[in-house]
Amino acid sequence: MKLVVTIPAYNEEKTIAKVIREIPKKIGGISKIEVLVIDDGSADSTSHEARKAGAAVIRNSKNCGLAFTFSRGMERALEMGADIIVNTDADLQYNQAQIPLLIAPILKGNAGLVLGSRFEGKIEHMPLQKRLGNMALSAIMSFITGLRLTDSQTGFRAFSREAAMRINIFSDYTYTQETILEAHEKNFLIEEVPVDFRKRADSSRLISNIFVYAKKVGFTIIQTYLNYKPFKVFFTAGGLMSLAGILFGARVLLHYAKTGLVSPYLPSAVLSALLLIFGFQLIIVGAIAELIKRNRKVQEEALYFGKKRLLRK
Repeated sequence: MKLVVTIPAYNEEKTIAKVIREIPKKIGGISKIEVLVIDDGSADSTSHEARKAGAAVIRNSKNCGLAFTFSRGMERALEMGADIIVNTDADLQYNQAQIPLLIAPILKGNAGLVLGSRFEGKIEHMPLQKRLGNMALSAIMSFITGLRLTDSQTGFRAFSREAAMRINIFSDYTYTQETILEAHEKNFLIEEVPVDFRKRADSSRLISNIFVYAKKVGFTIIQTYLNYKPFKVFFTAGGLMSLAGILFGARVLLHYAKTGLVSPYLPSAVLSALLLIFGFQLIIVGAIAELIKRNRKVQEEALYFGKKRLLRK
């Protein structure tokens, strides 16, 4: 079994070598361990320090963002022959000595995706607004998936080869929620293990503003959920709108049956008609979106088998 540890990095020359050196050299059940740093267009010596510490390095020509960098790292790790991929951060907040705990469920065949939960482990420091934001997003993800998730934003996670080949990233901002939704939709078992989280020496490269982060993550969750449950979303919205239209219309019809007049309730009649029209249109959009989803699933299957053939060479 080969393990590849991927580390997306942007201007992390001070910590990247420490992260690499902290990665265990031997792990039970793993025959080979390699480290891959994906430099997201750093303006400092991140790539140089990573190579000095013994990691393989690929570099983006410009700063492309975390989602793209993570996705590129997953693709290269698969090309390197990884049976298990661990993704970690370059800022030294996660304890790399806990990688054996992270990959244990995959080695046992109990999971396709393992999340290192900071909230189940030990948190040295996390600002209150970030802590509350993480808890809120994890609650939303738990509600959507039906799983008990305590830390859906963790950057310390492990993927089986099969899960890595099946998951496709479309977000241009962050991968954390999208990979969970995709893994769940594609029936991979997801587990959490407790991990330690250290205090960061400087400010986050990704989350400079918690409200901007929440907005972008919110859009990512909505878009990903719509990709996999379009009919459910549009049918529910359209059904509720149509039901409201029927209720408003019933009032008008009852009055018309008694008096033969509509005029006192003309606004209600117009509103009822609009709600019914828009509700019906949403249901039709949901049906079309469901057909598109089925076509996308066929394309994803073709992509998966294309990857298998390519990576077998």
